[in-house]
Amino acid sequence: MPLKEYNLKLDINKILNNITNKDNQYTIPIFIPHLGCNNECVFCNQRKITGIDTSVTVDDVDNIINEHLDYFKNNKNNKKIEIAFFGGSFTGIPTKLQENYLKIANNYIEEGKVDSIRLSTRPDYISPKILSLLKKYNVKTIELGVQSMSDKVLEISKRGHTKNDVIRAARLIHLYGIDLGIQIMVGLPGSNLDTEVYSIKKVLKLNPKCLRIYPVYVLKDSKLYEMYENKEYTPLSVDDAIERVYYILKECKKTDVKIIRIGLQNTDEITDPSVKGSEVVAGPYHPAFRQLVEANLWYDDILKRIKEMNTKVKRVKIIINPKDVNNVVGHKRENIQKLKDVYELDLIIEQDEKMKEGKFKLEILEKYPEFLDEKE
Repeated sequence: MPLKEYNLKLDINKILNNITNKDNQYTIPIFIPHLGCNNECVFCNQRKITGIDTSVTVDDVDNIINEHLDYFKNNKNNKKIEIAFFGGSFTGIPTKLQENYLKIANNYIEEGKVDSIRLSTRPDYISPKILSLLKKYNVKTIELGVQSMSDKVLEISKRGHTKNDVIRAARLIHLYGIDLGIQIMVGLPGSNLDTEVYSIKKVLKLNPKCLRIYPVYVLKDSKLYEMYENKEYTPLSVDDAIERVYYILKECKKTDVKIIRIGLQNTDEITDPSVKGSEVVAGPYHPAFRQLVEANLWYDDILKRIKEMNTKVKRVKIIINPKDVNNVVGHKRENIQKLKDVYELDLIIEQDEKMKEGKFKLEILEKYPEFLDEKE
């Protein structure tokens, strides 16, 4: 398959935006839609999610890696580079093909051009034999498509595995010294806020190193689309999805788990349902979904700290890491404006690179007169 058919001939800015994560690590994504997965989950259409409608050959894998490495020649910051197999259930692929893919990826590790390998798979496709193979080829991270820890929700969604399959797979992955990642979905058929909170609590007990959270979209050519058309499924609104993910993140903040994605990657196909060519029929799509959720968390944390001051303040300085500015300000400056409108409070932002991400300090700059100390 010619490389251009794999949609990798992108401009440099678009490529770097898509493959550089928050830790300044480059990820080379290799999408294998449906490969290795014989299950047909109600929500799934990997060919629409990845924008790829064909199989990936061994030569394609080699070409894809080289295509991306060409852009990293000026990698002056010594950023880590990982190869990631996404889009299918990697460990469900015939063993020989798994090994062929992994041999190519591992060659780049041995040559010092790449640092690690990541892959995604189903919980019921993990075994000691499989993990021995992955360990042999230096796979560092396995992401399990858990989606929910409610057996009822899993059954309605036709996932084909149970909560116990997840627990067993997670324990095995830890046993083999491989990093565990988990993917969950919000808004599956049969789910509600209680099942989402129950699921994340169960997930966090498995000690994942990283987490991806995906609000459910109704995609064309999926079983969920049929359910939606037959009024058997109602997708979440944006506000409802924000609320559910908000409570999920509140649980996550009690741990060290890293949230590496909230929402599907925006593409020409995965975009606003109103856009021509979008494969999203309905669901809580918003281009800044993650920021909406995280900004709500920041707003609540800031407001709680201000109330603990036990005085009515007029101006407050918040000291934060530069990477947290957007979430503190809020989408379209909503947090700043809400503090002003509701509490008559001006929030002054000071950026400090020494401040740890997610942490902040508050300093009172001005109080309202009726709350000043008598000696003042």
